[in-house]
Amino acid sequence: MTTEDYRTINRANWDERAPAHAASPDYGLDRFAADPAHLSHTVRFDVPRLGDLRGLRGVHLQSHIGHDTVSLSRLGARMTGLDFSPASVAEARRLAERIGDPTEFVESDVYAAADVLPNAAYDLVFTGIGALCWLPSVERWAQVVARLLKPGGRLHIREGHPMLWSLEDSREDDLLVVRYPYFETAEPLVWTEGGTYVSTDTVFTQTLTHEWNHGLGEIVTALLGQGLRLTMLVEHDSVPWEALPGRMVRDDADEWRLAEGRARVPLTYTLQAVKMGE
Repeated sequence: MTTEDYRTINRANWDERAPAHAASPDYGLDRFAADPAHLSHTVRFDVPRLGDLRGLRGVHLQSHIGHDTVSLSRLGARMTGLDFSPASVAEARRLAERIGDPTEFVESDVYAAADVLPNAAYDLVFTGIGALCWLPSVERWAQVVARLLKPGGRLHIREGHPMLWSLEDSREDDLLVVRYPYFETAEPLVWTEGGTYVSTDTVFTQTLTHEWNHGLGEIVTALLGQGLRLTMLVEHDSVPWEALPGRMVRDDADEWRLAEGRARVPLTYTLQAVKMGE
């Protein structure tokens, strides 16, 4: 498999799904127009950990349809979103224009982000849930993060835990079974999935994806290797969607948790790391 193969395959998948995601009530883009204070679920969950963003210059890598990006803008950051899917970028620009948000959206593969955006210019690099699994090398991603951040700038990421990604999600019993790789592998996991993770009546034709898992130690080590200092690592027993269908309940914060034995496995994590001064 060449580098271009996985990008072409995954871009076709996201291009087809972006309009369906933008129209889905699960993303709820109408709420951004109706309520000037509305924030995406991912950003709202981590507001206590994000702290004061007013005046910070930020970039959201793998920004998809821009709901997290404009949420960070609403918290006071001067944001740029970057995504490799032209359909996703188009939806994000429509959202920003609709709500009068100044966020800029750039079309680019994440590995090329530091070639199309200014280097050592950002106070904040943000990455949201379901992003790293599309990348074959977490070390290359960490290199991009380090190039974009100014000295003293920080990375903020909330992601699905690699332990969650390794679990079989279609069992009918209560067993949590490790079926898929926890660590990064040379070859991708190849999936054929006709649906998507939001409510939609759209029938998709682009059903193939190539994905990778990355162990938590691999992620941390990659960032440390680029001169970043870890300042936060919080593992959560909740996730924003029903990741293990039939075995989860929704809590008051609109997060999903295991109905039984919540302490068995972490489901997401929040990580922050700061680029050391030069």
